Order: sequence, then C-alpha cells, then structure tokens
Amino acid sequence: MSYKISSYTFTQAKSMGLNVKPSKIKGKKIDIYRGDTKLASVGAIGYNDYPTYLEMESKNEVPKGTAEMKRKAYKARHIHRNKRGTPAWYADKLLW
Repeated sequence: MSYKISSYTFTQAKSMGLNVKPSKIKGKKIDIYRGDTKLASVGAIGYNDYPTYLEMESKNEVPKGTAEMKRKAYKARHIHRNKRGTPAWYADKLLW
C-alpha cells in the first residue's frame, strides 16, 4: 500500500524549508529532508491523517467535521509532539 502525499503536506513542508518524499521505510508514509539530509520518516501506513480525512470529507465518505475531530484527538494523544525536530514534531506539523 503506498501513500499519496497531499498538497497540504507539500505546502506545510515548503513553508518550513523542507522537502517530503514517499518513504523508503516499510510501513512509513513520508521521508522528510532538509536539502540532502534526511531528518525523519513519519506517519504509519494504515492510519489516516488530517489531509486524508479532509479528502474523505470532500467525497462524502465521512461526515463533515471528522477531520477536525480526528485532529483534536491526535493532538490530545500525542503529548511528545511538541519537542522541535523530533519525528513526532514533524508528523504533527506535516500530517496534522
């Protein structure tokens, strides 16, 4: 199963001076780079993220408001996402 990187994630990455590519790590969604330096691999394949829920909302596959509800739940669960430069921080900024 491959992950299609959303325009949301590309825009977030660009605003932070980063590049994102599909991950070469089995089970991960994206690899994050600054220049040629790989910083992290984030996002577990098999779990949805904010841009995926937004797309599902636009296709009426889930009720409107699901993306925001899921985003709030993600942020409440992932308390280690606030330490800048960690994989959790990158996942929070790029996928949520």
